[in-house]
Amino acid sequence: MKFVKILVVDDEENILQVIKAYLEKNNYIVYKADTGRGAIHLFETFQPDLIVLDLMLPDMTGEEVCRMVRKSSNVPILMLTAKSSEDDMVNGLMIGADDYITKPFSPRELLARVISLLRRTNQREQGNMSLLSYAQGCLTMDLERYEVRIHEEPVSLTHMEFKLLEILAKHPKRVFSRLELVNLTQGDTFEGFERTIDVHIKNIRQKIGDDPKHPVFIGTVFGVGYKFLVSPDEK
Repeated sequence: MKFVKILVVDDEENILQVIKAYLEKNNYIVYKADTGRGAIHLFETFQPDLIVLDLMLPDMTGEEVCRMVRKSSNVPILMLTAKSSEDDMVNGLMIGADDYITKPFSPRELLARVISLLRRTNQREQGNMSLLSYAQGCLTMDLERYEVRIHEEPVSLTHMEFKLLEILAKHPKRVFSRLELVNLTQGDTFEGFERTIDVHIKNIRQKIGDDPKHPVFIGTVFGVGYKFLVSPDEK
């Protein structure tokens, strides 16, 4: 049996203790940090399976921690923040977080988000083992190794970005609405903003070098959503 390791980062000790107790009650191994530097140290030492990350930390911002983690890992990151505006959520997703939850929250809600993120990660790791190739090998996706390459150069995507790209790439020319993409990646109980899909698509385009004004891979269908423009290479 694999024990799932979760790193919880928050500068409020009472919140740390509540989250730790609730997650441990549900059989997770929990490491806790109340500073950004402490979080980076625990991340590098224990390589957790998921990070719950508060954005307001005393020594460095949660955004900085997220960026540092993303330099070496695609571990799922759940933002924990008192900020509740759409722009704040979008900014967090743009730096590489996979999901967010705003304070105040119930431990049950946080657990549900954790389970959902871990489930999507496990599905990704246990999914189809085929290799997808497009534009004569210009873009490749290895669904077993969770790898994306452009011109043979590796591209680092978050779990959400990878899932979105996979959904689009597996259904070339099909138009997906933002709501469809939210439901396919987050589940139909997700109560966030459809605009988060735009943020993830923007990040994917930047990482694979796809100019939105002259796209090769991901096209925008204005007023509707997105579609993948290229059919897979013949094997």
